Amino acid sequence: MRDVAALAGVAIKTVSRVVNGVSTVDPALAARVREAADKLGYRPNLTASNLRRSDGRTATIGMLVEDAANPFSAALMRAVEDTARRRHVLALFGSLDEDATRERELAGAFIDRRVDGLLIVPAGHDHSYLIKERAAGTCLVFVDREPKLLDADAVLSDNRTGAINAVNHLLAGGHRRIAYLGDRLSISTAAQRFEGYRHALELARVRPDERIEWHEASSEQAAIEATERMLKLPDPPTAVFTGQNLVTIGASRALRALGLQDEVAMVGFDDFPLADMLRPGITVVAQDIEALGRIAAETLFRRLDGDTSPTGTHIVPTRLITRGSGEIAAPAARGRQSRDRMSS
Repeated sequence: MRDVAALAGVAIKTVSRVVNGVSTVDPALAARVREAADKLGYRPNLTASNLRRSDGRTATIGMLVEDAANPFSAALMRAVEDTARRRHVLALFGSLDEDATRERELAGAFIDRRVDGLLIVPAGHDHSYLIKERAAGTCLVFVDREPKLLDADAVLSDNRTGAINAVNHLLAGGHRRIAYLGDRLSISTAAQRFEGYRHALELARVRPDERIEWHEASSEQAAIEATERMLKLPDPPTAVFTGQNLVTIGASRALRALGLQDEVAMVGFDDFPLADMLRPGITVVAQDIEALGRIAAETLFRRLDGDTSPTGTHIVPTRLITRGSGEIAAPAARGRQSRDRMSS
């Protein structure tokens, strides 16, 4: 703090007031203090001294997720928490809402509170802002999505292969008009799942149709609207591949509202609660969320224990769970099956 005050040309008390968010500090002085702090890489220690151990650790880790209310995020946090508890470490969580600015702010807030390490499901596409923090000793592991412009450990699902398996499953049911509903392609997981969708169609020599591909289904309501719009086309899809759980829920609602849940096949990426209780049950590509969280937390603790080996990326396999919605045959295939039954 003394060095920051000297560089900014202010009193230590002024630095303290800026650090503690006192609103009466002159804006120009506050800006000088923040600029000096950034140049020196200074971060205030907001953790009470009696919580710090002799090794400088706080026995806390932070985790940033997309949305704590999302079933995927909730399950991921629970897996991390369970692993941390076995180490007698407290896990703190924050939601990013796909906001890169919020990511930087929350990461900074957790680091200010001297968490020993961070697990991040990133929203942004530039993580170079964490280079200084890592050099200062903060351990970092990225989950679900890879870091950009930063060399760090990552634990990911096999999104591309999972999507290929989903589309191949629909193709095997005779479908050739397979719609895609997913999130923005700027999100790496959405891009990988769409790539798998297109790859499966290409191998099956099915020409893609952009009219039944939608990349703005970032909410349940958006998925409902996109599904309804596609099904009103002159040549509507006979099957739908949905890129994440909220999209699957929205598409399922739309199909049921139109009375088409037993006619249009669907496979969703990500399992969700009660998916097996619907009629038909929702066929999904399930991520091993428990493994994602556990491996990410174990990787972080291994780094905290002194592992200095090169960073790496761990890929966790997905699995197809068949429940009924993905097994609805295409109309032509249903006709053949009916004729076969009559002839027998």
